[in-house]
Amino acid sequence: MIRVKIIKEEGYYKSISILGHALYDDYGKDIVCSAVSSIVTTTINGILTINKNTITYLASSKGLTIKVLQKERISQLLLHNMVKLLQELEKKYKENIQIK
Repeated sequence: MIRVKIIKEEGYYKSISILGHALYDDYGKDIVCSAVSSIVTTTINGILTINKNTITYLASSKGLTIKVLQKERISQLLLHNMVKLLQELEKKYKENIQIK
């Protein structure tokens, strides 16, 4: 299961961790993992294009963690959009992705 952990402080995203594998299908064929990767990668690239000092991220074989360095409006909106998209996936694939 993919586990998404969201930490907010004073209404702002502080960090988001995405760990695990959806186990919907075999590695390389898993549409849930593919969707999560696409959503998260697009969001990170968008934020870094606008302001490369707003976030940092660390990717490993276990997952990815985004750390928010600045409470910048556009980046917060993009992160909010990312979370909403992940929540839509969670509704359809409850056994493969969990958001806290």
